[in-house]
Amino acid sequence: MSQAVNVARAPEAGAADAGGTAHGPMALKPALLLGALGVVYGDIGTSPLYAFKEAVKAASGGAATADPLAVTGAVSLILWALILIVSLKYAVLILRADNRGEGGIVAMLALLGARHARPRSPQALLLVVGLLGAALLYGDGAITPAISVLSAVEGLKVDAPALSPFVVPITVVILMGLFMVQSRGVAFIGRIFGPVMLLWFGVLALLGIGGILHEPKILAALNPLRAVDFLTHAGWHVSFAMLGAAFLAVTGGEAMYADLGHFGARAIRVAWFALVLPALVLNYFGQGALLLAEPDAIENPFYRLAPDWAHYPLIGLATLATVIASQAIISGVFSLTQQAIQLGFLPIMRIVQTASDQRGQIYVPAVNWLLAAATLSAVLIFGSSDALAGAYGIAVSLLMAITTLLAALIARKWGYGLVPVLLVNGFFLVIDLVFLAANSVKLVEGGWFPLVLAGLVATMMLTWRKGNLLIEEARVALREPEEAFLARLHRGDIVRLPGAGAFLSAATQGIPIHLSRFVERSHALCERVLIVTALYEETPTVPVDKRAEVTRIAPDFYRVTLRYGFMQDASIPEGLSCAVGAGLLPEAFTRDLTVFVGHETVLPKADGRGMSSWREGLFAFMQRNGERTGAFFCVPTRQVIEVGTEIEI
Repeated sequence: MSQAVNVARAPEAGAADAGGTAHGPMALKPALLLGALGVVYGDIGTSPLYAFKEAVKAASGGAATADPLAVTGAVSLILWALILIVSLKYAVLILRADNRGEGGIVAMLALLGARHARPRSPQALLLVVGLLGAALLYGDGAITPAISVLSAVEGLKVDAPALSPFVVPITVVILMGLFMVQSRGVAFIGRIFGPVMLLWFGVLALLGIGGILHEPKILAALNPLRAVDFLTHAGWHVSFAMLGAAFLAVTGGEAMYADLGHFGARAIRVAWFALVLPALVLNYFGQGALLLAEPDAIENPFYRLAPDWAHYPLIGLATLATVIASQAIISGVFSLTQQAIQLGFLPIMRIVQTASDQRGQIYVPAVNWLLAAATLSAVLIFGSSDALAGAYGIAVSLLMAITTLLAALIARKWGYGLVPVLLVNGFFLVIDLVFLAANSVKLVEGGWFPLVLAGLVATMMLTWRKGNLLIEEARVALREPEEAFLARLHRGDIVRLPGAGAFLSAATQGIPIHLSRFVERSHALCERVLIVTALYEETPTVPVDKRAEVTRIAPDFYRVTLRYGFMQDASIPEGLSCAVGAGLLPEAFTRDLTVFVGHETVLPKADGRGMSSWREGLFAFMQRNGERTGAFFCVPTRQVIEVGTEIEI
């Protein structure tokens, strides 16, 4: 395993704008802003379809008509939640906690060096918390497409109640189609992401303005005391229900940080403050104005806000917007999976690059179909956006609290004072915990669903990491010292075969087990030998000029260490070419090259040491079903020879 790269920065550097690459902020181009609209704000941008409706229903105690005080209180609460959580916490604070331009929970863990935490150390607890946060994104990824598409299709019930039985089947068909086209890549959808979402936010704003002009009294909700007054007088059960429902308006805000590396902080902030926030606020105020004028429109205030002739076009636009939002979260889960694999938190899986000119466009077949199964299960189990609202929110609120905590630790690592960090991050953490407590009451109603998914993913991550640590301990015991192996080599009792052989190794010292076994059983070795180790560092990228380190062990015997960032794909052929190009390695070592890969069969021990038996069995299952090592490191199949070894853990 590699040592953590020191990515801590001085406070003044940490306070710099995070937007863009490690070499400077991205240029603020219209195309970048349009891309941010579709990818970053697809989720939060479709929240008006269901968030306000659920908040007013909760505040009105499930009545058939909306209580005017509840309407004003809900609008005020949503407005100030958007300002405090999304605008101040994420756009102003969290976007500064970048790992050389990259964001997300995994980037935070890398920044804090938690990957190399020792067992039972404070950093080990930090790693568990961080991996739980990453796992929560999988729960969010299953719920978001379900509630978004369902809420859009439910617009059919406004003008055609007879179509109600077809809402779930139509939703299932749309989602199945979405997951089925993932293997083709999202480039063709990506071209329309931004323009469609630009149209969507424009429609949100226009609908909202129309509603406000019809009933301007809703502007009283600008006063935060309207929300405070309602919450303090409604009774704790109503207040908690309203807080939990209003939180749906800010779900999707975490995408601002997760997609930081794709668009940069400047584009994300400009898109939010210039268009997304005003459009959302206008629409929520417009829905509130409608309910003040027509309290019986509580069942679907979003669609009732539009004129009758616009209902069906609006349903079509809303469905397209929710598909885009779903695509964005699916792509985010793929990216998170790739980062987790490269940092050693998940087993090697098949990752398909779906665009030759864009690295970020990937497809992970196993994750795609598992996510499809979870999403379709959510639709079939809950059956409506109202029921799914109970399942939505708890995972995101817990993730937001974890993000705030990790951001505080990063600020301390960068040298910010304890008092300012406690005041600022503590303030936002209190808000996060209030919303988390409010969402926790929905545990029985459906909040268990994303938590179960997150628990399963977190268990797999922690089991895979622990199992790899145990395997490495076993390898150390079995690995032959360099001195002993070289002594055998110098005695001349090993036949040298023509050609070059590269033996992949997880360690930067010692002789790989499969190299020793190959020589032991065949009494032969290639005349030119490389021991190659590919390491993922805790930075997003590693420059090409720092890709390879080469050490000469003996005549025609070299050790090559290749370094990659967690946002890069490790390629053994590319890395060796870099070493040759830099003059570190003779070109002859890349001609007629055979790559030897160790195939380890993990056998659980029955002595009770290491992990519990069920975790050892789970690790062995994941290890058996992972992607081939050679394919993961981009080695052509015809060049690979596997050497088997049994290892007990």
